[in-house]
Amino acid sequence: MKIISWNTNGLRATVKNGDFMDLFTKHKADILCLQEVKAELDQLGDEVKNIKGYELFLSHCKTRKGYSGVGVYTKINPSEVMDGFGVEEFDDEGRTNVLVFDDVDHPFVLMNCYFPNGGGGPIRLDYKMRFYDAFLKKMEKYRKEGYGVIVCGDVNTAHNEIDLARPKENKDNTGFLPQERAWIDKVVSLGYVDTFRTLHPDAKDSYTYWDQKTGARSRNVGWRIDYFFISPDLLPYLKKSEHLTDYTGSDHCPIYIDIIF
Repeated sequence: MKIISWNTNGLRATVKNGDFMDLFTKHKADILCLQEVKAELDQLGDEVKNIKGYELFLSHCKTRKGYSGVGVYTKINPSEVMDGFGVEEFDDEGRTNVLVFDDVDHPFVLMNCYFPNGGGGPIRLDYKMRFYDAFLKKMEKYRKEGYGVIVCGDVNTAHNEIDLARPKENKDNTGFLPQERAWIDKVVSLGYVDTFRTLHPDAKDSYTYWDQKTGARSRNVGWRIDYFFISPDLLPYLKKSEHLTDYTGSDHCPIYIDIIF
C-alpha cells in the first residue's frame, strides 16, 4: 500500500502545472492525501474530481474562501469518513480528514492534516498548540480502540536541527520554537514513529518545504515539516518512507510511505 502526502499550496494551480496526475499514473498511489487544497468540490474540474478507480473526500474551510482545505483520494474503500476530528473549534478551518479502514488485514485509521501555522502572533500560536494537543488526544483514542494509526500532512514544525537548513537563525521563529518541537517529542515518546527519520536517521539536507519568495529551493535552504507518523504496531510493515523532491508546483514536495501487510 502506497500512501502519498502533499501540501499542494493550491490544488488548482498544481493541476495546471502538469505534475499532479503522475501521482496516480507514475507513482500509483493507493491513497493520496492533500493539504492546503484551497478549493471546494464545485471549484474543481471533472478531471480532478473523477479520477478512475479513486474516491475523493474533500474538506474545505467553513469560515474563509480559498483557505486551508484537505482532501484524500483512495482506491481502498473506507468504512467511515469524517470531516474533521470531532472538535468544532479546530474543524471549521477544514484541516483534517479522518478515514477508518476496517476491511483490511490490519485495520487502521488515516488522519490527513494541515496543521496550523503559528505565525501571526501569540493568539495564533496558542491556537496551534491547542490544536496539537486535541489532535494527539484523538490519535490516542483510536490507538486505544485497537487501530493502527497513520498521520500524515504538513505539521508546520521542524523537529530537530537536522530537519532544517538554518536552525540557529530560526530558533526564535515559529516552526522551530521549543514548545512546537516539544509536541513532536511527546508524539515520539508515546511510541509513534517518524517514518522518514526512522529509516533515514542520518539523512541531511532532506527537506520538504522551501520558501518561494527567497528562491530557497534552488539553494536547498529548506525545512522538513511534512511527516508520516505511524503507531508502533505498524512499524514491522513499513518498507519505505521517501521524499519526491523532483516535484514542483508547490512550495512543498510530496512524501510517501510503502506499507505491506
